Amino acid sequence: MKKINELNFGFPDAENYKRRENRTFFNDLFIKNEYLEQLCQPQISFLVGDKGTGKTAYSLYLANNRYKNNIGFSKFIRETDYQKFITLKKKKDLQLSDYTSIWKVILLLLLAEEVHENEPNLEILKNFGKFKYLHDVIDEYYASAFSSEINQAMQFIEESKYAAELMSKHAKIAGEEKETRTFNENRFQINLFYIEKKFKEALAKIKLKNNHILFIDGIDIRPDSVPFGDYLECIKGLSNAIWDLNNDFFPTIKDTKGRLRVVLLVRPDIFESLGLQNLNTKIRSNSVLLDWTAEYRTYENSKLYLLINHLLNKQQEEDVNNAWQYYFPYNAPKTEFLNRSDYTSFIEFIRYSYHRPRDIISMLDILKENNRHIPLKNNFEKKDFDNSTFKSKYSNYVLGEIKDQLLFYYQLEEYELFLKFFEFLNGKIAFNYEEYLILFDKYSEYIDSTSKQKPRFTTSANEFLQFLYDLNIICYIEYSKDGQEKFFHWCFKEKSYSNLSPKIKEHREYQIFYSLTKALNLGKEFSDGKNTHELAYSSSQNYSENEQLQEQLQALGV
Repeated sequence: MKKINELNFGFPDAENYKRRENRTFFNDLFIKNEYLEQLCQPQISFLVGDKGTGKTAYSLYLANNRYKNNIGFSKFIRETDYQKFITLKKKKDLQLSDYTSIWKVILLLLLAEEVHENEPNLEILKNFGKFKYLHDVIDEYYASAFSSEINQAMQFIEESKYAAELMSKHAKIAGEEKETRTFNENRFQINLFYIEKKFKEALAKIKLKNNHILFIDGIDIRPDSVPFGDYLECIKGLSNAIWDLNNDFFPTIKDTKGRLRVVLLVRPDIFESLGLQNLNTKIRSNSVLLDWTAEYRTYENSKLYLLINHLLNKQQEEDVNNAWQYYFPYNAPKTEFLNRSDYTSFIEFIRYSYHRPRDIISMLDILKENNRHIPLKNNFEKKDFDNSTFKSKYSNYVLGEIKDQLLFYYQLEEYELFLKFFEFLNGKIAFNYEEYLILFDKYSEYIDSTSKQKPRFTTSANEFLQFLYDLNIICYIEYSKDGQEKFFHWCFKEKSYSNLSPKIKEHREYQIFYSLTKALNLGKEFSDGKNTHELAYSSSQNYSENEQLQEQLQALGV
């Protein structure tokens, strides 16, 4: 078995696997499960999952490999792409329908070029017919130097008059039109409709052997320079274009074995902001929702455990079935709430994560880094996980993930103001609703005492409570009727196809997520010379290790 320092846990961000030198490692470690099979189904238009759940990994696997008869390729939206949309909006006074038309042309252009390069059965079509003159137009426009990227495709849109004239000229040469048409720079929408029509006519004639899937990635990141309103208009147009092409055009192409399709990678909260009609139907019938939730009792059969164990197994020179047990040969500690002794170390990793692959891999990276001074160490020990340095580094990672998500909607100044709330907890990690209202009033008074504008998430006490829940910073706690059992409700666990935005309940007890306590300086009460028990629970309700572990009761049936 390899030493700890010889292990490679890969990259937390799968975009790094686009690099050629990393592909072999990625392919060896990628585990093909039901999500991959679902993603290959023809009705799928959206790959939905929170940050760190593997959306990019699935798209890149299909981009790096011909899986069954599917050929995938992935395109990432960059800051410059949004900027070009903003410039076009100001110049052309664009509406949402214009954004949809623009995206249709971009997606059709990217698909046409990809098919031309990678479909083996197009030799005849490359020599004559509609598809040939379409490719001739692309070659002439880009001087045979087209790079299949969104920003280059945008140039075709920016000069729609010239692009339409080229299409008309080549259509006449190919005998598809009797005379060359003229186009007006001021009739932007008409130009786009003509270009879209010609792309569709050409693509409708091809006979494909393989399915070609275009993945659009990167919309989970909003650059600081792009106002949220402009960003939202852009991605709404993109989602409408994908839906229209996947359902109104691609299925109408006849007599072809292979199919064309576009899949959008999107977070659940953004998916709900797209304004798509019949959203519930689309998430159930036209989406793959990545859910890695692992129940404690059956964790060994969970997708999350199988993935991480596979990551360790595949790196060994000999055949190994359970490398996790070798590298983490200890069990989760027994407590009065978790009184079985056969729950392995993986339970603790689950408990400190949001049940996402990126979280577990980040923990492994930190543990390895902390042991770099022991080059011959064979496995990890319980004390490595309990180490305060490990807990601090991982806590900062979790808070960093929350920061990234919050900055998607808000400015850095608002994020810093958001962190101020946790100072009013005075080190506590648990509180009830009445105590929360007192905390929120103090927090609001502080904001009012500054010259800063109130962020939207502080509009009301209940809105801020829901905000904390959405970010998975707090859970709410309920008791069984006899009061003997506690039920911990976390937003990430409550999510499902039928409930993408779980709601928090008022008048309950609440608790901060375990892994955030160090980064938020919580877990120990502080004295400021006043009554530190102003907001205190009874001593039996104070935070403890046992309190954390009670969450497992409902999963374990204890």
